[in-house]
Amino acid sequence: MANILHIESATTNCSVALSNKGSVLALKEINSANYSHAENLHAFIEAVLGEAEIHMHQLDAVSISKGPGSYTGLRIGVSAAKGLAFGLQIPLISVGTLQALALQLKVKSGLIIPMLDARRMEAYTQVFSAEHEYLSPVEATILVSNSFEAFLAKNKVSFIGSAASKFEEICLHPNASFYTSLVPSAKEQAKIAFQKFQQEKFEDTAYFEPFYLKDFVAGKPKKLV
Repeated sequence: MANILHIESATTNCSVALSNKGSVLALKEINSANYSHAENLHAFIEAVLGEAEIHMHQLDAVSISKGPGSYTGLRIGVSAAKGLAFGLQIPLISVGTLQALALQLKVKSGLIIPMLDARRMEAYTQVFSAEHEYLSPVEATILVSNSFEAFLAKNKVSFIGSAASKFEEICLHPNASFYTSLVPSAKEQAKIAFQKFQQEKFEDTAYFEPFYLKDFVAGKPKKLV
């Protein structure tokens, strides 16, 4: 049946979706920095299962947004996904957060660069073609006025995500477009996760860890980024 539950918790958007063979059946999400993912995630899981009228034991796999992103958000999401995979004895599938974010934008040509807010003027970035094929690895990029100059010189470039607003303030290149309100959502995991399910590209549930990219720095509690 390929019923797959998808969890996205890498940013301020707490998002859960349920799909069958890559088609989304139900979605529950809220994008707000004024709540805890831990308080909503399990309720959202129950909500999408109820909406789709699918029992927990009818799930064939669970997919998780693996990062990069918020340390706390990723820990909560991965813990929930691993718990389900262990408890139900189903495969765990990971999906790159930036890859899923890039899928939200459809362009006929040019490049798509999803960027998630990191500390200060840093952003987690990756470059994709208009066909959503990745052209660079995930990087922690320090944003300056001439960032991505080589790409902008030859292409229309769409910058998407929470850090796009920071870059928009300093980038004046005419080939740059900005989509600052879009955030990663579980619904974009459906297509990628189904492909991985068919190819049996599963994670080792016992040892899987989120892709933090940068070391966690302890400090005062703050809103998820």
